[in-house]
Amino acid sequence: MSLKLTNTLTKRLETFKSLKPGEVSIYCCGVTVYDLCHLGHARSYIAWDVLRRYLISQGYQVTFIQNFTDIDDKILAKAAKEHSTMSQVSEKNIKEFHKDMDALGIIRPSRMPRATRCLNGIREMIHKLEKKGAAYSVDGDVYFAVMKHIDYGKLSSRDLSEQQLNADGRIEKEEEARKQSPFDFALWKAAKEGEPSFPSPWGEGRPGWHIECSAMVLQELGETIDIHLGGSDLIFPHHENEIAQSEMANGKQLANYWLHNGMVNVGGQKMSKSLGNFTTIRALLNNGVSPMTLRLFILQAHYRKPLDFTNESIAAASKGWARLNSALCVGLKNHQQLNWPKPEAQEQTFSNLKKYISDESLSNSCQQFIDALDDDLNTSVAISVLFDLSRPLSSLANQLKRGFSPLGDEAENKELQSKWSFLVGLANVLGLQPELSQKEKSPQNQMHNEIEIIEAIKERKAAKLSKNYAQADKIRQELKDKGIELIDKKNGVTEWIKN
Repeated sequence: MSLKLTNTLTKRLETFKSLKPGEVSIYCCGVTVYDLCHLGHARSYIAWDVLRRYLISQGYQVTFIQNFTDIDDKILAKAAKEHSTMSQVSEKNIKEFHKDMDALGIIRPSRMPRATRCLNGIREMIHKLEKKGAAYSVDGDVYFAVMKHIDYGKLSSRDLSEQQLNADGRIEKEEEARKQSPFDFALWKAAKEGEPSFPSPWGEGRPGWHIECSAMVLQELGETIDIHLGGSDLIFPHHENEIAQSEMANGKQLANYWLHNGMVNVGGQKMSKSLGNFTTIRALLNNGVSPMTLRLFILQAHYRKPLDFTNESIAAASKGWARLNSALCVGLKNHQQLNWPKPEAQEQTFSNLKKYISDESLSNSCQQFIDALDDDLNTSVAISVLFDLSRPLSSLANQLKRGFSPLGDEAENKELQSKWSFLVGLANVLGLQPELSQKEKSPQNQMHNEIEIIEAIKERKAAKLSKNYAQADKIRQELKDKGIELIDKKNGVTEWIKN
């Protein structure tokens, strides 16, 4: 594999090499669960879903950890506003998070730890930092002494004089006066009246924001991981502080590769609630933007570049997806009429696409696709390969729609069937899944339509690859409840029958 990634830590495009052959450990900074996810979250998690899918397609076993921050001032403020509790607000928005991510076709993480369920690890790490002289307590608050980490600033390339006004991002004047240095940031916060708190050697309180991720990385993946992911807005101070804490506590490099996605603009302006241009994923989907249209729109731009959202750009993505979707659906909806073999209910990877290499046109397309993703996940070029492959299949779909029988000679028909299977396999690496029309989504047809069954089976296989066996079992049971029995074959193919 010759995957090259832009490493924020080194500021270079580097060839990826995992710590353990055949395995990749990834940590992705998750959401603070106080509200619905917005377009920026979609941009980030779709990009990292493609990275994960591509690594899996190349034969890697990927452990993908993404956290929930379930205690935070914003969550407490929302709880007060809704006359609720911190736990109730968190639980509600975790469910909504999964609803949005599932709609966008994002494979669920291997595990999703929460800050409130990692308190022992957080306290242990703070205690370790104290023993090393890198943390100190003041009246129940514990701070990290930034000056103790000689490499502080290596990720963001800032020196301390530039950081003085933004050392923590959430500093009050009273807190500033109690710290040894204005750059120091909170590891543990003393309890405030009326707020949830947890016991600690320093008194009742709760963890600071930055320490959560350091403790969860250590708990879930160990001292050093392959890849750490996040938005570019997290480079400083969050990821800079993560590095300082983890490396002081563990004495080892936290991550070998740091990847950051660009921000989302709306009509040329930075997306923010204060400007009134804030857009949630739910609002977009409820307003008629299909999940795969949104996914295609996001992947048409390189993940590191800013993404400008406009009505015109989403309309263009919708038209493009309609063309590509017609090609992706043609073999699923019309395989009997076309006399094609019944589609295999499995997630295609490059390993089982090798049978198409003997066809020069498919071989070239496959290599172009691989080269694009190897080049720092250049999804825009990869998508152009899909559109080139889809043209004859879109034409076929149009003929079928108009009632024409397009069956030509056997060789031509077989070639189209091969192109379709190949297209589906490549699209799946980008997470672009066929979407049904509203008519086909009607309740009476929902689970008896083959495309829906195949999608559910693919989701189950993805869950198994991620070792999320509970989710895989849930999908099997849901299908069984609807009269669909799954049969797992030794060759990796999953067949299904209607009871």
